[in-house]
Amino acid sequence: MTSTPLQDTATTAIPAPPVAKKVPTERTHHGETYVDNYEWLRDKESTEVIEHLRAENAYQEAVTAHQEPLREAIFQEIKGRTQETDLSVPHRKDGWWYFSRSAEGKEYGIHCRVKARDTDDKVADWTPPAVEAGVEIPGEQVLLDGNVEAEGKPFFSVGGTAVTIDGTLYAYAVDNSGDERFTLRIKDLRTGELLPDVIENVFYGVAFSPDGTRIFYTVVDDSWRPYQVKAHVLGTPVAEDTVIYQEDDAAMWLGFELSADRRHLVLGIGCSEYSETRLLRFDDPTQSLTTVISRNERVLYEAEPFLLDGQEKILLTHNRGAINSMVSLTDPAELEKPLAGQTWQTVVEHSDDVRVNGAGVTATHLIVSIRKETIERVQVMGLAGLGTPAQQAPVEPAFDEELYTAGVGGSDYDAPVIRLGYTSYFTPSRIYDFVLPTTEQPAGELLLRKESPVLGGYDGNDYVATREWATAADGTRIPLSVLRHKAVKQDGTAAGLVYGYGSYEMSMDPGFGIARLSLLDRGIVFVIAHIRGGGELGRHWYEDGKKLTKKNTFTDFIDATGWLAESGWVDPARIAALGGSAGGLLMGAVANMAPEKYAAIVAQVPFVDPLTSILDPDLPLSALEWEEWGNPITDPVAYAYMKSYSPYENVREVAYPKIAAVTSFNDTRVLYVEPAKWVQELRNKTTGPEPIVMKIEMDGGHGGASGRYVQWRERAWDYAFIADSLGATDLLPGAGLK
Repeated sequence: MTSTPLQDTATTAIPAPPVAKKVPTERTHHGETYVDNYEWLRDKESTEVIEHLRAENAYQEAVTAHQEPLREAIFQEIKGRTQETDLSVPHRKDGWWYFSRSAEGKEYGIHCRVKARDTDDKVADWTPPAVEAGVEIPGEQVLLDGNVEAEGKPFFSVGGTAVTIDGTLYAYAVDNSGDERFTLRIKDLRTGELLPDVIENVFYGVAFSPDGTRIFYTVVDDSWRPYQVKAHVLGTPVAEDTVIYQEDDAAMWLGFELSADRRHLVLGIGCSEYSETRLLRFDDPTQSLTTVISRNERVLYEAEPFLLDGQEKILLTHNRGAINSMVSLTDPAELEKPLAGQTWQTVVEHSDDVRVNGAGVTATHLIVSIRKETIERVQVMGLAGLGTPAQQAPVEPAFDEELYTAGVGGSDYDAPVIRLGYTSYFTPSRIYDFVLPTTEQPAGELLLRKESPVLGGYDGNDYVATREWATAADGTRIPLSVLRHKAVKQDGTAAGLVYGYGSYEMSMDPGFGIARLSLLDRGIVFVIAHIRGGGELGRHWYEDGKKLTKKNTFTDFIDATGWLAESGWVDPARIAALGGSAGGLLMGAVANMAPEKYAAIVAQVPFVDPLTSILDPDLPLSALEWEEWGNPITDPVAYAYMKSYSPYENVREVAYPKIAAVTSFNDTRVLYVEPAKWVQELRNKTTGPEPIVMKIEMDGGHGGASGRYVQWRERAWDYAFIADSLGATDLLPGAGLK
């Protein structure tokens, strides 16, 4: 349905956009010199830079002022469909049920727990208690109230929590600036008092040792790369904390977790192409680390140590001779031999059609996450006979939709059930417990614990999701998810929006989104382009969209847009594009390559100056990007290829569409300076009349602001910009809140 903008901006006095001064900075690599006029905007301590950013905000506020009623309408639609006083499904860990509550008018969740019971009926013992929204239950304990913690702070985010096995100590890490550096505190749940132990500048993830005397955490280096895992002994000075392991390779990421049975600390070191796992046995008095497979073997793998029939085993999910990965089993003694001489038992064979994403264990079952025909699925099999001819056939929980996402949402090692999360484009998030198969019940049993409520008269039958395919110039078929309101007619008059990401083997899986309904209710056909560089069709799909094949990502998106323009659903002149982070690089690339195909582009926290960032190994996370994009510092071919598509360096004299760059001042992953430079260059070169704006959240991080109401308003801003630009501001007849 066509509608007009809420206000004709041509009749409104709009100030001139901010003009940053030009300070030429030369960058020379591989015999080529590039002059960057806006690199000075990187100095975030500069008063002049901050004033410029505030001027950018003032400009976008003036340009988009007429969208405010639409923003408010979309915000109210999001709010009106959300049950604000709600709770998560309790999950059991050791002797307690843990859950979180949200309350109307409150920005943040409240983390709680209640005591579990143990009887002779294990399934009953693992059935979550009936917790009601807004109703406290007897014995309920508040562990952490985010609203209290956030009071008076510009930002609030939790980067990890942990509880000791005996349930007496609770650790939590909080970020109050958005820069993803957290302060770790420990609460004694018996008294409610905080321990004197306070650890600053930790990264995501914390865990207690099984005996509760130590806590493990990760530290980042100056380039924001996690490079140390440290252990703090409770009650001792932080300055005495032990470095369990330090990773000095700037291109490798470090993380850790406890093994499923909590007998090992598992250190994961890796990049996108190969990895290394090191194990620390908690019962080893030497506290020495053992390496599973050396990184020198260039195998990409994960390892899970566990006991099988009382014998130590290691479960390997790996790509050794298996581009889509497979699952194998081996004895720890085999790891002492050269890799070529080791004996591994095959558990899940390699398939060209099935991508193995990961595997784990409970006390009784193997759990495997796979991707088949773009869809993420879960399979389980009993541990009895694992890796032998007597191995049991996998069992897969069955769902009745074509496009859905099902994933393991966590499980306890000793539980008779695993927790599954399920969603589709128009099925709100569901939580299931899957009772693991037994001899008496070989198919297992799916138990629905909760479907997230959607208010405002929502009916999933009002919408349609279909799988379509675009054809790339090289003949490759590109899967598309096409979402629309059922009232939209295939008469070539509707507005359309194409969304994409296409990097890091990340898949844009089917998922429900309340905010997205506001676009569909205005007649916008929403297309998710599952382009190369993502992981939807296996490892090949990823490798065909990285490094020296990266441009496939961009041309796939443009070809997906072409499919939509020719589909009969939309008016080709009323198509917008949306993407964030690496998807923001995608937005910048397609803006340069095919600006005429889009009426508007919204680039969220956009990685639009990738060459400058990756050429400087001292910038946050830049060295870790070499496996994704290539290393332009040492490789002139990678340099030339990146330079040929880098959005900032390829802005040209052409009529650009309306463009909004949305960013955050404290983002540590994609620095605000990238969109700040990009919008300046776009304004310099565009030959068209459309405005180019930058909206910057001065207190947010990579995910924007932290409170849920603030996040809803940010999403409403993005969607209002798109709907207004497409002339799709009015609701379809009968659509919207009921």
